[in-house]
Amino acid sequence: MSDEPNLPPRLRPRRLLRPPFMLAFCFVFGLGVGMVFDRWTLGAFLPSDAMSNFHLIASAWNIIERHYVDRSAVTPQNLTYGAIAGMVDALGDTGHSTFLPPKMVKQLHNAEQGELKGVGLEVQARNRQVVIVAPIDGSPAQRAGLRSGEIILSVNGHDIAGLTLNQAVEQIAGRVGTPVELGILNPQTKRVRDVTLVRAEIKIHDVTWEQLPGTQIADVRIAGFDDDMSDDLRSDLRAIQRQKLQGIVLDLRDNPGGVLDEAIVVASQFLASGNVLLIKDASGQTKPVPIVPGGLATNLPMAILINQGSASAAEIVAGALRDANRGELIGETTFGTGTVLNEFPLPGGSSILLAVEEWLTPSGESFWHKGITPQMEVGLTTNAIPLVPAALEGMSPEEMQASKDDQLLQGLIWVEEQVKTNSVGR
Repeated sequence: MSDEPNLPPRLRPRRLLRPPFMLAFCFVFGLGVGMVFDRWTLGAFLPSDAMSNFHLIASAWNIIERHYVDRSAVTPQNLTYGAIAGMVDALGDTGHSTFLPPKMVKQLHNAEQGELKGVGLEVQARNRQVVIVAPIDGSPAQRAGLRSGEIILSVNGHDIAGLTLNQAVEQIAGRVGTPVELGILNPQTKRVRDVTLVRAEIKIHDVTWEQLPGTQIADVRIAGFDDDMSDDLRSDLRAIQRQKLQGIVLDLRDNPGGVLDEAIVVASQFLASGNVLLIKDASGQTKPVPIVPGGLATNLPMAILINQGSASAAEIVAGALRDANRGELIGETTFGTGTVLNEFPLPGGSSILLAVEEWLTPSGESFWHKGITPQMEVGLTTNAIPLVPAALEGMSPEEMQASKDDQLLQGLIWVEEQVKTNSVGR
């Protein structure tokens, strides 16, 4: 759905919210700078105040074309893609607004449909390092225990210090079934380890759930907000109601986001009234986005788990539930993706993903580049791995308590206390 129905079809925004660099394990980016236009072309298509700047770009193109020693790198496509990428990067919206070459556009659209190939890491450049934002559920990276906040130092024994994110990603990407060795630094312990992953086809399951062992509480895991995932959530919530479970721990950890419309429907399942978010445009005007009526779990006690891998649409849902006093936010401060990202296709199959509006929580709080702070700050020890519903299946209560997933355990404690309070109040 679009708020701009008069745009021609090829410019119609997709309302994507997942930070684009977060699918970087399988993308290959263009390199270089520049695009040359002659004076007639510039005059026909550019505002008069941009002419001198585009001539500057043309001058840089000509210098590179004539003098750069590595001739294999001097291709029109590399220079063109690099120029566009540089313009978008200059906006300072690191990890969000970006230029996508055709290959990256295809991968992004496949991700929306729940299909990916690679090792399953979402990464971004931070302080000139390649930082893991989140491992994708069910991926080789998650099975190997890679965690948000860890730093990739090397690929197949080669130091990637000094490489751009695009260059590092190109080294991590590869054919399904082939191995890649990553050197991983844990910034908390300063420990470096080598991890070998085998690239695979990854089927994304955005919504899964399991009854927490020995309790009447459901653990509902949302790993992403891809197309139609809210239908799966509604189906799972009906199953939880049929089993007469008494509360929900909603796990949004390591969730990189996705499609705005899905986030609105998801938040609406837990809210009886009010807004999901506010959208602020370039003129500073704000527009409320109300809930979609008919939520299935508007009264069940709940806690919401977040961490630094929770981004974009996950932050929308977390902020909406917090502002409505719908549940306790437990975990760590989120990633801080605070803009509505629209896709603008370009000729040749490339696109620009551009932040065109800022979104705020219903109370008007901005968290762009700041994140959302939990009401109950709970970290995980370095050897603790967050439990997901697939791991909980068949687990005993004792095994769950020994898991060291303190965020999940605190969420369970909080929800059970709310259930008891509600029972006494009746």
